[in-house]
Amino acid sequence: MTAHIDLTLDCTNAPLLADFWKTALGYIDEPPPAPFETRAQWFAQFDLPEDDSVDDAAWLCDPHGVGPRLSILKVPEPKTAKNRLHIDIRVPGHGSPEERWERVRTESVRLVTAGGTVLHEDTGHHFVMADPEGNEFCVAAGPATN
Repeated sequence: MTAHIDLTLDCTNAPLLADFWKTALGYIDEPPPAPFETRAQWFAQFDLPEDDSVDDAAWLCDPHGVGPRLSILKVPEPKTAKNRLHIDIRVPGHGSPEERWERVRTESVRLVTAGGTVLHEDTGHHFVMADPEGNEFCVAAGPATN
């Protein structure tokens, strides 16, 4: 039996990061668990402090059910160091190395437009980027597709 994994990002602004990662990964808001119709209804069942809000978290999922679930949770402390684990966004496609690199460059530009920042470019291989709250991730060519 294999285990399923979720990835969790700590943040200060869950809606901001949720919007960025939905754009970056093509993810959607995960529906609330049954029998709840909304995340607010689900959230209300917990005995949480009054200043906790359903807007302090977001749950995203791959609409095709392939990628891991992404939880985005507000925390009080700021980010203080480089991530020890990061997400790699792999850009699919076939063609020459130059054509594949152009798709990676185009994706990095798209993610800058969505609020990301390029931290380093390893030309021909990958971009190291940061999301709007400074969480590092990479953009690289993925497996060739037909």
